[in-house]
Amino acid sequence: MTTGHARPPAWWVYMLRCADGSLYTGITTDVSRRVAEHNGDARLGARYTRARRPVQLVYAEGAVDRAAAARREAAIKRLDRTRKLALCAAAG
Repeated sequence: MTTGHARPPAWWVYMLRCADGSLYTGITTDVSRRVAEHNGDARLGARYTRARRPVQLVYAEGAVDRAAAARREAAIKRLDRTRKLALCAAAG
């Protein structure tokens, strides 16, 4: 039986703008927590973002599972900077 309510995405693909203007793309199950980890003092954020803090969330897209999120992450990483920025602009 369906209730008519869409199930929230289990996984997310996200893009961050680093303090130096570069873009970082990753996947997570909790975007807010992950952005906090990237900006935090603990060594939980990616090595790439640790030297480029603070970071700001500029894009997030839901995915049905980890495999789909990883595929989309790889596709976004293959985009050139102009297309990544266009994706961010179209999202919000």
